[in-house]
Amino acid sequence: MQLMGRKVVAAIGPQSSEIAHAISNVANELHIPLLSFGATDPSLYALRYPYFLRTTISDYFQMHAIADLVEYFGWKEVAAIYIDDDYGRNGISALGDALATKRSKISHKAAFLPGASRSDIEELLVGVNMLESRVFVIHVYPDSGLTIFSVAKELLMMSSGYVWIATDWLPCLLDTAEAIDPDTANLIQGVVAFRHYTPDSDLKKRFDSQWGNLKNTSSSKFNSYALYAYDSLWLLARALNVFLSGGGNVSFSDDPRLFHTNDSPLRLTPLQMFDQGPELLQILTATNFTGVTGHFGFDSEKNLIHRAFDILNIGGRGFRRLGYWSNYSGLSIVPPEILYKTPTNTSTSNHHLYDAIWPGETSKKPRGWVFPNNGKPMRIAVPYRVTFTEFANKDNGALGVRGYCIDVFEAAIQLLPYPVLHQYELYGNGQRNPSFNELVNDVAQNKYDAAVGDVTITTNRTRIVDFTQHYMESGLVVVAQVMHNKSSPWSFLMPFSWEMWAVTGIFFLFVGTVVWILEHRTNTEFRGPPREQIVTIFWFILSTVFFSHRQTTVSTLGRLVLLVWLFVVLIINSSYTASLTSMLKVQQLSTSVQGIDSLISSSDPIGVQDGSFAYKYLTEQLNIAESRLRILKSEGDYIKYLHLGPTGGGVAAIVDELPYVELFLSSTPCSFATVGQEFTKSGWGFAFQRDSPLAVDLSTAIVQLSESGELEKIHDKWLSQRECSIPTSLANDNRLSLQSFWGLFLICGIACFMALIVFFWRVCTQYYRYNAEGEQQNAEETESSSSGWRASLASNFKALIDFVDKKETEIKEILRTKKGESERRDSQRSDEKA
Repeated sequence: MQLMGRKVVAAIGPQSSEIAHAISNVANELHIPLLSFGATDPSLYALRYPYFLRTTISDYFQMHAIADLVEYFGWKEVAAIYIDDDYGRNGISALGDALATKRSKISHKAAFLPGASRSDIEELLVGVNMLESRVFVIHVYPDSGLTIFSVAKELLMMSSGYVWIATDWLPCLLDTAEAIDPDTANLIQGVVAFRHYTPDSDLKKRFDSQWGNLKNTSSSKFNSYALYAYDSLWLLARALNVFLSGGGNVSFSDDPRLFHTNDSPLRLTPLQMFDQGPELLQILTATNFTGVTGHFGFDSEKNLIHRAFDILNIGGRGFRRLGYWSNYSGLSIVPPEILYKTPTNTSTSNHHLYDAIWPGETSKKPRGWVFPNNGKPMRIAVPYRVTFTEFANKDNGALGVRGYCIDVFEAAIQLLPYPVLHQYELYGNGQRNPSFNELVNDVAQNKYDAAVGDVTITTNRTRIVDFTQHYMESGLVVVAQVMHNKSSPWSFLMPFSWEMWAVTGIFFLFVGTVVWILEHRTNTEFRGPPREQIVTIFWFILSTVFFSHRQTTVSTLGRLVLLVWLFVVLIINSSYTASLTSMLKVQQLSTSVQGIDSLISSSDPIGVQDGSFAYKYLTEQLNIAESRLRILKSEGDYIKYLHLGPTGGGVAAIVDELPYVELFLSSTPCSFATVGQEFTKSGWGFAFQRDSPLAVDLSTAIVQLSESGELEKIHDKWLSQRECSIPTSLANDNRLSLQSFWGLFLICGIACFMALIVFFWRVCTQYYRYNAEGEQQNAEETESSSSGWRASLASNFKALIDFVDKKETEIKEILRTKKGESERRDSQRSDEKA
């Protein structure tokens, strides 16, 4: 303070964040730029301290590097061990913010005072070791850091399963040592540490050589802070040179608000304020040069532009580099100065590191958590159900609960590679079903560690808790009372609508006629008297329904049309059979409710199970008035309200989840059934607090249960169904309409018309050749009289019909004969001319 009051234009230091906080306030008042190469506290930022210029990397970026490392290895929680001062507290606070952006968190903060004794540190580590997290971040000073690892070694906390991440204090300590002491190295095996990254360069090598030649240094080694201190001196020297060479004057004025003591302890003298401080500060922040730490310059927030760290893994009597972290590219095995030449990419998909050797000399990535070793079992809430107690209910056995959901959870727990100490607690009073939304909220608020039961996975619930993989598929369905009807003698007509029947009949006649036309000239089976041919057409086309037609097609066009038609018949026949089978199964049962759509459009009361999420879904998602909903508190209410019906004080239908409905139908007479389709898709899962690693492991266990068939066995044990329990979907208006098949008919029609066009084109071509000789004579006769023209036209049309009716072989024979006669006449004419 005395030095700063004696006409100082700039200051380099201090190394401590604690002292930097105090001095920065004075530097602001006196307009003296304060260059600190050692104060890394993130709360020392330019907006708060304009004249504080950090010439090293802020812990804000180091904590973001640690957060990226935690995310890279898939850990969700860490425990922070730190020194209880501004440096420790603010650094860990920045770590918490960085982890929050990665959906991770600090599960526990363990702070100790500067100068804490070994026994204090031991007590602190014993408490930390009883917690769940096994990922520890150590943010302390070098003097206490090794003590932490020494105590951890004694407590067997440096063994397999633990993760220790040290901030830059550990590499700084190791870098300044001539050689790592074997005892020290033994304490920190497997630790991952961060160190300021400084690229290799000729300047750095010269500095290393000159440092080694110095005689007054306690060690020939130096750490990264020495490099930043060296560049800080050069930064100030360059800035002062620019300031003075630019004609800058140095002047001071008294600041009446600040005083310091002079040589006499009873006399106070005002401190001197540097008048050109703002100008010098501007030159400092605008200076850019290449120093021993690499490119040296500041961004708009007065942070160093290039912020990077080495990620080191301690092993043996040294360490190896796992990779790098930079604000430009995140985690990488490529040096940052190379990545600076490429486009920015901090996507986690591009993060890469070399494999680490963890405590216990294992290369297997630690899970990062265990069950707390504090003697407290997990508190698991189980809904105390009144209805459908087969899923979960109170029991007098050792567990205190029983049911399908409990057996699934216990079977999944047995598959985990570690024991899970847990106890069940009934949720609810046993008089009515509990609210499942409140149950999930209590888990989210840490009243329970988990919820095991028939808890439906919904969007809103996944926002506050983590669910396992669903172990039971579910969804909302509609249940209604059904009435017995007698079967209709005309049931065989029901699969198709009348439009479908009409179009199908028309196409039968049309295709039969087309095939007859195409085959008549070439196929003897399609020739004969008119009455016989009509019968042939009907018999042939109707027999294609059963693929038993005995007439064979010989023409290419006929076969093509028949092939398309048989495909159409196959589809129609299969659809008819399937639809008729389904109708005959449900024809005995009918109900006025067709599904959820008919319920929404009506004003009839609807039943909902007590505590079910269906109540909220119907009111909020489907906008059904709450006055229409009736809460059903027992399975007896299901039967009672459905029998009463909407006119007798009951309900028209019940909306509930499929597993409940299946169980209800299996235990009641076949006077109830589901109507319509399942209109939501969801499932049941076990709920855990957010970011619980147990949810992930249990999801894997549930998949294993499903693949092994054990899940199905548990289902059959508790939820076995009678024959009548299979839900029958009722829908009176489920006939197949023309809309479902118009594409088939369109294809068939196009094929028929194309075949007819080709056929008649061939016929017309043959007829032209057949009738070529008589055209001239007919034309002369036509010109003689109009009555002759009409007679000729009628004669030509009759001749065309007769020509079409002739056999193909006869036509070809006649054409060959005419061609021969024509050639002979031409030969005679040529002889006569000769």
